[in-house]
Order: sequence, then C-alpha cells, then structure tokens
Amino acid sequence: MAKICVVGTGYVGLVTGACLADLGNDVTCLDIDEQKIALLRRGDLPIYEPGLEHVVRRAVLAGRLQFTTDYAEGCRDAEFIFIAVNTPSIDGGTQADMRYVEKAARSIAEHLYRDVIIINKSTMPVGSGDYVTRVVREHLRDTSLRVAVVSNPEFLREGSAVQDFLQPDRIVLGSADRAAAERAAQLYIPLRAPIVITDVYTSEMIKYASNAFLATKISFINEMARICDRLGADVKEVAAGMGYDKRIGRAFLDAGPGFGGSCFPKDIRALTHMADNSGLHPQLLEAVMAINKDQRRVPVEKLEAELGGAGAIAGKTIAVLGLAFKDNTDDMRESPAIDVINLLLEKGAREVRVYDPVAMDTAKRLYPDWRVTYCADEYDCAKGADGLVLVTEWKQFRNLNPKRLHGVMKPSRTGAGPVFIDGRNLFDPAEMRLFGFRYQGIGRGSRSAALAADVLLGAAEAEGEAVPVDGHAASEGEE
Repeated sequence: MAKICVVGTGYVGLVTGACLADLGNDVTCLDIDEQKIALLRRGDLPIYEPGLEHVVRRAVLAGRLQFTTDYAEGCRDAEFIFIAVNTPSIDGGTQADMRYVEKAARSIAEHLYRDVIIINKSTMPVGSGDYVTRVVREHLRDTSLRVAVVSNPEFLREGSAVQDFLQPDRIVLGSADRAAAERAAQLYIPLRAPIVITDVYTSEMIKYASNAFLATKISFINEMARICDRLGADVKEVAAGMGYDKRIGRAFLDAGPGFGGSCFPKDIRALTHMADNSGLHPQLLEAVMAINKDQRRVPVEKLEAELGGAGAIAGKTIAVLGLAFKDNTDDMRESPAIDVINLLLEKGAREVRVYDPVAMDTAKRLYPDWRVTYCADEYDCAKGADGLVLVTEWKQFRNLNPKRLHGVMKPSRTGAGPVFIDGRNLFDPAEMRLFGFRYQGIGRGSRSAALAADVLLGAAEAEGEAVPVDGHAASEGEE
C-alpha cells in the first residue's frame, strides 16, 4: 500500500488521513499547530465527528497512522501528499484565502527528495491546480524531480464524514497529468466507488457546482415554505410529494432556518465571485444567498408574532435549542443559531438561554462576550422561558417530552400557553397544540387556509370572475 502524507488535521485532513490509514496505507498527518498534534498523539481529537475517534485509534494501534509537525518527516518517503488545509473566506466572504495552501505547497516543495503526486483536497477556486503547480516548481530544491498535481475535491458532510469517505457516491480526480490521476485513483479502488477522471478545472468546478445545487434546493424549499405559510399549505407534505418524482428527489428539501457550515455559504460566495470576475451575472446564486439570509429571521419573526407582535420579545426570556449549524457536529461556522440569538438580543430579550449537546464549548470559545445563559440540558434551557426556538435538528431534541417541557416553561398570563417555534419541523403541529403550546413550524400552513381563500378571492375579483362560495358560483344577490 502507499506511503501518504496529509497536510492539515481539520475535518477534511484528519478524516482523510485516518480513513486512508484504515484502508491499509502508511499515513502521516502533518500540522503546524503543535497543540493539535500533541492532542492527537495523546489519543484525543481536536474536533467532534461521530465514528472518527474509533478509526483514528484503530489506525494508530496498527502502526499505520502517525502525527508530526515536521515537513521533513512527513514528506520524506511520501508517494502522495494531500493538501487539506483551511481555505477561509476573505474580502467580505467573496474569495477563498489561499495563504495556507501557498504555505503548504511551498513547504512541501522545500522538503521533497523524490518524485511525488500532490493532491489538492481542500476546496480551492477553479485554477488552483495551476497555482499549486507554480508554487511548487518555484520552490523545488531539486528541479529534476517530477511533481504532478491532482485535484481531488472532498464531498464529506460534517456529522457523517467517515461514512461519506468510506462509502462515497463518486471519486472525482482531475489533472493535466492523466497518469498521475490514474495513480491517485488506485488509492480509492478498495472503496468500489465510481471514479471520474477529468481535467483539473472541471474537477475543481464539480465541487462548487455540487454544493451550489444542494444549497439551491434548500433555498428553494425555504421559499416554498414561506409561500405555504401564507396559503395554508404544509411544506413537509409538499416536499414529500415532490420527492417521489425521481427527477427531483427528497434529499435537501427540508425547510428550516437556512443552511450554514463551512462549505455552502463560502463556496457559493466564491463561485459567485468567480462568475462576476468572468463578466457573468450569476442571478440564481445571488438569489440563493439572499433567500438564505432572509430565512434566518423567520423563526424570530414567528416568535415575535406569537408573543404579541412588534416589540413583544423585549423583556422576555427565550430558550434556544441548538447552536451547531447541524446535528452531529460541534461546528458553529455560519450557524443559523448565531443570527437567531443576535436577533433576540437586538430585540431586547431579557434573557436568552441556550443548550446544545456538543457545541457549548465551541460557543463559549467563539463568543466569550455573548450575553446568554448556558444551560445543563434542554429542560433546564426551557425553564422559565416565555418562548422557545428549536434551531438544530439533534436526535435528542426529537425525543423531547412535550408535557415535561410545557411544565417548566413560563405560563402565559392569558392562558394561551408558552410559544414553541420549531425551526426544523420535528414535531406534529396538532399534537404540540394539544399539549398546550402555541406552536409554529416553518411552512406548516400556520396562517390557515382562510388567508389562502382571501388571496384567491382577491385574484378572482381582480380578473372580474365569479368566485365560488360553498361550492356554488357567486352571483348578484348571493352572500
């Protein structure tokens, strides 16, 4: 099996290195962060990812996975070197910061003593394969070495990254050197997945196009949810009905507070910027981001309406369940919860109580000055709250006991019950109302079909048509 070096031990790098080692390769994971490497050498993980700890420990015990901060050690015998460093957004989120990629490529070149294939695993702008090739060639000490660069975009979902690596839908590889791409493909043969080999630009574009399409599905169903709310339809049933169509599919048609995380927002902004720079006008991509931004306000708007309208949040205690951008991760990058909490604070909430099964430490580290109360569990979070907003779809939250939850929340002075805003549509509206909640989901037809009738009536009157009433055509003299 191959000798491999993986530069970067974040979500992509650590999962890639551990899984390649689990497949029988000799892997060294390299990172310049000494604390992170020390943590890994002790057997602890710097990130939360289900199943990853088991894979890492198994590979370490088998002697196939090592960790280092030394480029000379990591590159010495490597046949393949993966670049899996962070490419954060800069310039207002429109561009990917390639400084870490440039530093990694330069350091690799300075420590090469044999022919090697460098594999770009980080999400990089189209044309990055050429960029890395140029940096490496400029810093090679031995210019006689043959170094090929292959683009190998990752399609790992946080929360299921190990499964996604070991059971991929496809492997995408792109290079100007076809033979190098085919050699890289051999690493993935044990996975028995379809392998797509193309040119480097197309490979890089496949990653951006895939994420843009998935984000578009999310923004589409969120826009449908807002229309459903106005017309009295249920977006969950709409999505189910749409999903049976094989041309559409059910995946990524769950209405909610919008997408977040480290990939979708960053990649769509970067793709939009690339299109703009090419003289194009990416209208669809811009609409996807605009809808997603607006969607962050929807749970708070619903909460405010249920509490009594504009200004009703002021002085209230509000519970927020979920801080991570999705379940099964502690990642809060671009999380909808950030916007929800900041909006609640802006609207004058007296206290914002928060709870997440794994992202509490992340929140405290990223937002040390947040004026929130961190709670022990979901029921402690809801204690004394006038209203509750569920933001993240943790399985733990699906198993909430509505009766117990209702019992710890603050009773309404009017007897109407506490407000429950279900930002992920985890619960049945009718059942939650039976438990005494003023319940609102996202796109569940909450404004009743009466409004839909008003809309149809207005449309018909505008056209000068007779409007059916109780199944009969309305005529002069009828009420």
